Amino acid sequence: MQIGRLFDGGLIFLTGMVCVTAAAIEQEKISISSDDKFINVHIDQKPLLSYQFGGVKFKPYVKELYTPAGTNILLDSPPDHVHHHGLMYAIGIEGVDFWSETSGCGIQEHISTDTTYARGGHAFFHEKLQWLNPEGKVKAKEKRKVRIDTKSTFGATLVTWCSQFRLPEGVESLTIDGRHYFGLGARFIASMNDGKFFNADDKEGKVYRGEERLVRSRWCAYTAKDITVAMFDHPKNPRHPATWFTMHKPFAYLSATLELHEKTLETDEKGLSVCYAVALWDGKVTKERIEKLYKKWIKQVAEDKLTEK
Repeated sequence: MQIGRLFDGGLIFLTGMVCVTAAAIEQEKISISSDDKFINVHIDQKPLLSYQFGGVKFKPYVKELYTPAGTNILLDSPPDHVHHHGLMYAIGIEGVDFWSETSGCGIQEHISTDTTYARGGHAFFHEKLQWLNPEGKVKAKEKRKVRIDTKSTFGATLVTWCSQFRLPEGVESLTIDGRHYFGLGARFIASMNDGKFFNADDKEGKVYRGEERLVRSRWCAYTAKDITVAMFDHPKNPRHPATWFTMHKPFAYLSATLELHEKTLETDEKGLSVCYAVALWDGKVTKERIEKLYKKWIKQVAEDKLTEK
């Protein structure tokens, strides 16, 4: 079922001897479509993002995410950790684990998808979910907002992920808990193992165990095999700047966490709201370029009111 399609308007830019015609700009067209399992975003008919919400037992997630040149960076359900699903969000709520996908874990149940469109160099969709404990009781209700921007608008593939949790009826607060890697996490393809992490503050972070590190900063980046990935933490998030979980071997993983292993987070009647972004470039990118995009992203989130309920 085709939901939305974008047709860019024509513009002409002249700077000295450089001329970019309307036809050149129109070459990059973004579209979004959906069926009973996937929301798919394409750029010039090439895949950009694939989000799976149907046919999953435990949680919806981004199954595939592509750099501007067309390389998918995400690994879904590898044999060593079958519960690692591309780019996924999972925390603990009232002692219920929504990460590990064992018999005693909770389920993020997809309810509906709406407000889906593609225009102006980006695609966007809303998803409604219920977070259920193993007995099927609703622990929280979530509105998930996902926006995908292209190289033409942001110089990178950029995915914004905002989750807004509301309390079930009759509940006045929630206890958010979890392990040191719970949050928005990305499992990278095998060819990206053993790369290099860096962050906005040039911190080395502290060793948690083995190759695992925890570091606080407003953004954290990873470069491997001529690909750079950065995750951004929004200033309105609880416990900003985020505590980043990183590991580069035996496999590469990056997660934006709320440091729940150190201290649980108590919500009020307003619930919990978090907003992050993932940016992808082909090649190695400087810290200055990432910082520039981070600041631009903060402005875009404010303009689109993505953190508002």
